[in-house]
Amino acid sequence: MKFSNVRLLVKDYDKCFKFYTEKLGLEAAWNLEGCYASFKVAEGIEGLAIFVSDLMAPAVGNTDKSQPTDCREKMMVSFEVGNVDETYNALLAKNVTFINQPTDMPNWGMRVAYLRDPEENLIELFTPLKTE
Repeated sequence: MKFSNVRLLVKDYDKCFKFYTEKLGLEAAWNLEGCYASFKVAEGIEGLAIFVSDLMAPAVGNTDKSQPTDCREKMMVSFEVGNVDETYNALLAKNVTFINQPTDMPNWGMRVAYLRDPEENLIELFTPLKTE
């Protein structure tokens, strides 16, 4: 078995595609407009994708169900960045809304900031804390 990607199932493909490319600055490795995109998450590595939820529903037999809202997260996308504070400020300048300001989490060994994409998926940005 070989890992391919984490695929977020979204309602508004265009809005999400613009968020991940224009706001977060991820490079699209593949873009089937209005349907599916995968993004490079490291040099030469694809690991995150978006796909229209209504196109996936028939394949798994749940076209009669809606996407959950107002519930606690079951997943999160996490990105390591060189400096959380610098990334936070750069994204604020692009009008990205954050859940919190960068915060040290000593027990976790990292400094973190959290935000959501246009479909409310939780995103973590982190930088490892320096160990002495």
